[in-house]
Amino acid sequence: MTEPMTLAARLAAPITRVRRALTDPAELRVWLAEHAAVELPERYEFWGRYTPEGDAAHQRVLHFDDDRLRFAWLLDGVETTTEIILRPDGPDATVLTLSQSHFDFADVINGTSIRGVLQTYWALAVANLAAHLEGRPLLPKTDFTGTEFRGELLIAAPADAVWRSLTDSEQASAWFGYPIGIEPWVGGRYAMGGFESGHAAKVIDLEPGRRMSVDWGPPGVTNWELAESEGKTKLTFVQSGFDEQNPPYAAWSGTVSGLAELRRFHEMPDWQPIWLPEEAAAG
Repeated sequence: MTEPMTLAARLAAPITRVRRALTDPAELRVWLAEHAAVELPERYEFWGRYTPEGDAAHQRVLHFDDDRLRFAWLLDGVETTTEIILRPDGPDATVLTLSQSHFDFADVINGTSIRGVLQTYWALAVANLAAHLEGRPLLPKTDFTGTEFRGELLIAAPADAVWRSLTDSEQASAWFGYPIGIEPWVGGRYAMGGFESGHAAKVIDLEPGRRMSVDWGPPGVTNWELAESEGKTKLTFVQSGFDEQNPPYAAWSGTVSGLAELRRFHEMPDWQPIWLPEEAAAG
């Protein structure tokens, strides 16, 4: 059974600036895709290794005006529909709402269709759009042609502060935007959804203040490592130990998209997440 999937974000840029980032092919090649070609209202295409089934362009424009873009996207033999709506939120901000059809959470779990990546694919794309508009370095895009999951993120905060936000349940839940229960010791639980969610990964390695490894089972092992220099912290993150015939693209994209808020959490004095509840997005 497919479910409607909706994401909403408040972007720190006027609507004209956001519209340009969404429709200029040169900008799309920065934050979204390896390749892009746009001639609206007739053409809106993106493809390449950072796009699911990106061997060629599989999009077809259904509607375009100043505030709305809707296109069909053929994925795993099914024509899905993506819609992006913009509305101004004061003179210097824009609310973006993205909806995606034909998303089934079962595909995330069993990996039977590439459509299972859609939720976290779009979360990472919107997080990178926000970073692009704020002038921050982008998070690594997911390479859907490869099996090497590794990235680095430089955070303008000392390592002890970053470590606390990675291992304290309350802080991690805040920046990730979802309840996380963490027992920061070897053998402890790392529970997405909180300790009452019924499933928890296991902390298998930990050096306080420096590194932690979490075993998720079939999706593999996630490793975080911190290194501080001149008051800034380089966070290196790696996912490994999974079945390379069924790479956990959805899980990896979700992890990376969350790290965008980790950086903002530390670097913005009056931090507020970009993500909005659906009812707030409706305005």
